[in-house]
Amino acid sequence: MPTEPPASLVALFCDRARQSGSQVALLEKRGDDFAPLTWNELAECVRATAVALTDLGVHPGDRVVQISENRGAWIVADLAIVALGAVHVPLHATLAGPQIVAQIADCGARVVLLSGEEQAAKLAPLATNLPLDLQLRSYEACETRLAGNPIERLDPLAASVSTPAEPVLPAESGGRGSRRAAPAEPAPPADSFLEDAAARLSPDDLATILYTSGTTGEPKGVMLSHGNLVGNTLATLEAFAQRSDDLRLNFLPFSHIFARTCDIYTWIASGATLAMSARREEVIADCQQLQPTLINGVPYFFDKLYRALDQAGSAERPGALAGLLGGRLRMACSGGAALPVALAEWFARQQVPHIEGYGLTETSPVISCCRPDAVRIGTVGPPIQGVEVRIADDGEVLTRGPYVMQGYYNNPAATAEVIRDGWLSTGDLGTLDADGYLTITGRKKEILVTAAGKNIAPVAIEALLTEDPLIEQAMIVGDGRNYLAALLVPSTAALAAALGHASQADAAEGAATESAALDLHGDAVRQLYEQRIAARLADLAREEQVRRFVLLPRPWTIAAGELTPTLKLRRSVILEHFADEVAALYDEPSA
Repeated sequence: MPTEPPASLVALFCDRARQSGSQVALLEKRGDDFAPLTWNELAECVRATAVALTDLGVHPGDRVVQISENRGAWIVADLAIVALGAVHVPLHATLAGPQIVAQIADCGARVVLLSGEEQAAKLAPLATNLPLDLQLRSYEACETRLAGNPIERLDPLAASVSTPAEPVLPAESGGRGSRRAAPAEPAPPADSFLEDAAARLSPDDLATILYTSGTTGEPKGVMLSHGNLVGNTLATLEAFAQRSDDLRLNFLPFSHIFARTCDIYTWIASGATLAMSARREEVIADCQQLQPTLINGVPYFFDKLYRALDQAGSAERPGALAGLLGGRLRMACSGGAALPVALAEWFARQQVPHIEGYGLTETSPVISCCRPDAVRIGTVGPPIQGVEVRIADDGEVLTRGPYVMQGYYNNPAATAEVIRDGWLSTGDLGTLDADGYLTITGRKKEILVTAAGKNIAPVAIEALLTEDPLIEQAMIVGDGRNYLAALLVPSTAALAAALGHASQADAAEGAATESAALDLHGDAVRQLYEQRIAARLADLAREEQVRRFVLLPRPWTIAAGELTPTLKLRRSVILEHFADEVAALYDEPSA
């Protein structure tokens, strides 16, 4: 690793292409096999894509939105955008159309890159809400038109020569199957373009804007600089070194900072090989085929591994987990949500090294992590190099260092709320032990984090639900769970009217209707609420949908301690009072 860190992501990539040009960098699933791309070919793709973006009018400082599932084109576009001095704004592919349009407008995007038909279809009904001068391009052929206009194709991988890919085996991933680069345009060649781009960029230049729910539940654009991302990447690598002969398997979405820093940028910095699973359902099969040495995941994924082996009766058989993951795994890393202690202990019994880290989008993201040779189960390790952590008087975790964001885009008030005297308020509660190991004990903010690491703002969803006249009160649950569920208090009078048991006039007059008489568990009532919930949440992302719900027989009250005097939900009290109902929503025994 050089004494002076690269000044930008482009310099980081430029160094790697110069050192490892002919070696296989990327393996992308094509059919049943993985097609290889060398560092030189990747560099040529970046150059060609930057030329295409320049032709679309992209200049330094312009925002370019990308809405795509993981693919090689995502990585190429990321590097091409920042090489132009522009700002990459990746949006989650699971967002609903109105959410995408709102974030495009908020960042003032000049160009939007779409993966294909699915994303274009979300925008088609909202085309009139998009800026008139917005340029859209699709990686795949796209029949959908926006306001009558076709969406032209832009293929970031077009600079590489597509040849039938041979299966790539672990022992051969360092060189077999690499393809020749396509003839380059007369000027500039890829290496010259990257060198020139790297010379123009500084650590303080803005590299990306990432939208996150933040501490208030409102989407805010986190601004991260080149220095934020490069520094966090190198400090993360210092904590647990990767090797150039490592094969990392990726399946986490690149639009999240965890995968972007800890899969993409650490891969570039280390010179390892990165393989991408096309679908999460194929991760185990891909492990069997490729035999990766490194894998990042969220607790939900690692829990699925345990459950699969447990159902097969082999969860406690020595070597079962290692075999499931291909037999060569030397390290797994968990982030995005809290890792259950029992799951961490199971990994230890299986002798598969598993480290847990902690961070935020606002911190690029890694704040702390355990080291492979110093794992303390139940903690998220000590801070990484350059990061300071302290615990506020109220127990909140505060952090300071070179990886803290520049601020929220166009939102100085929100920035001032979370950064004071250089210290970022994380919204999480925690403790530090005598050796500096951090333990996260809870969340000060109300944001839920699912087992898949998705940040969910429950208040916004609850507000949508209670707009329906049949729903008097609502509380979303799902922190650390695989999906969202809802506790709902029905408006019995409105429900009776909807079912034809009472007139609207009776309901307006406050006619009493007993919940039991309405059979809240009956098929007719359940189907009615399923329809109402689906309609109310139709514009939300997939991870924000309510999968299960229960109708409660009584409302929450101030007298019962379930509401504050201003009628805000006291969530912990409600969870305690309705523990059995919550457990039933996840088909598990209550405590």
